[in-house]
Amino acid sequence: MRRIAFPLAAAALLAAPAVEASYGLYVGRNLTADGEVYIGGTGDEVSSHYLRIVPHQTHPEDATITVGVTEDASMYGGTDKPGKLTEIPQVPETYAYISMTYTNWEGFPPPLTNGGLNEKGVAARDIWSPSRSELIEMTEAPQTGPQYSDLARIVMQRAESAREAVEITGELIDKHGYSTYGGNSHLFADHREGWVFINFAGSQGLWVAKRLGPDEVRMSYPGYIGEIPKNFEESEDVLASDNLISFAEEQGWYDPEGTDTFNVHEVYGAQDAPMRRPTVEEIEGKLRDLAPGMTFREFLNVVRDPAMSKDTNGYGQAARLSGDVDHDALRTLWVAPTGSVTAPFIPWRIGVTSVPPEFRKHRYLTKGSDSTFVTEEAARQEGTEFAGRVFKRLMYFTCTNADTYLPEVTEALTAFEDARLAETDEVEETARTLLENEKSKLARQVLTDYSHTRAAAALDLGRDLLGSIEARTKLLDDIPVIEAEPMGKLDYEMVTCR
Repeated sequence: MRRIAFPLAAAALLAAPAVEASYGLYVGRNLTADGEVYIGGTGDEVSSHYLRIVPHQTHPEDATITVGVTEDASMYGGTDKPGKLTEIPQVPETYAYISMTYTNWEGFPPPLTNGGLNEKGVAARDIWSPSRSELIEMTEAPQTGPQYSDLARIVMQRAESAREAVEITGELIDKHGYSTYGGNSHLFADHREGWVFINFAGSQGLWVAKRLGPDEVRMSYPGYIGEIPKNFEESEDVLASDNLISFAEEQGWYDPEGTDTFNVHEVYGAQDAPMRRPTVEEIEGKLRDLAPGMTFREFLNVVRDPAMSKDTNGYGQAARLSGDVDHDALRTLWVAPTGSVTAPFIPWRIGVTSVPPEFRKHRYLTKGSDSTFVTEEAARQEGTEFAGRVFKRLMYFTCTNADTYLPEVTEALTAFEDARLAETDEVEETARTLLENEKSKLARQVLTDYSHTRAAAALDLGRDLLGSIEARTKLLDDIPVIEAEPMGKLDYEMVTCR
């Protein structure tokens, strides 16, 4: 059985809701075969995950949105830092976006999101990034202000570029504060560039963002920023809160004498953890080896790498961001319904108007579902098969004998995705023709029918693979009786195909 034990260094993190989890990948446009920016990754949460396509909307002048965390919020290491939900103004118009949504993170009210892709071609990933312990200790209670999911959602609703995503996020923290589980980061990208944005615990409004250019690759795991100029205000490549350096000086964490640089991780990051973990070195090395001339097919393979894709994954996600998209409805996010090591990436376009019931919210891993019954309204939805559960079962059977089963699963998933990649020009040309002839409703129906059909085919593939591998497992291997609680705590070994 392929399993990986959490290292002792992670045990303190596991005492809180957060773990060493979510990752994001970025590849600059000069390194790809088609000259497009690639961004991908996953969100790692023990929760139900489901697909949402949120339409373009208008809002009343006095509209507000609820942000923040509740009284149940806590930090890395288990320190209680309760919060209070507040209202902040909504903008008059919000953009359409696609995202995977999930249902639980302690003290963070659902629905939650780590980002996705919006109609303006801005993509976002949310990634853990622990702050130093002193910042966690000085975090005020109750916490107020938007938290990571609020910020990711607002960026999807409002940003027209990656740089604007940074500016929006920074302005929200400057104005309303920030609620956190101990520090976090975002990876924003558009067709020109990427940005790593880190927001710190401590209730001091500390944040910093650094640009990723066209010749860079990045794996955020966690989100990291190293050295920036001490006079970052003069740089086009760095944005930060006004107090980023002055607060560090006041605390005695940074001496500006004799240096022109400021190392963000060394000053504000977790002091007992390296900035770049071995997995970061490994995956960034694979990305560099594929560049220049990396194809999107090759990028999907890296996002699927078993070093990252495992039981913690709620989904897999990837996008290629182009400046040549002539209709926003054609912008595409590729989404795997659970960890992509054993689930196919399915293309979903902004113009799609609905999600098949199998890919919507279900009770599986939804908080509170173990003590409630299904309402009459939800009965037919709940009666459908849940794609996330199908592919999670496939992961469990595959990873128990990865040497035998993973090659055939990978081959099948790759073939499915290659067929979808080959269909791209045809389906988009059909929709484009309709859009240019003012048949927007029909174009969106074509895109919706295509996605529903391909999602059904993906689910059929998952069932076939699952049935075959489950049958062989029962014939050839032992399935032990689990007498004790089968869910791991601090010392559990995570299921992985690596």
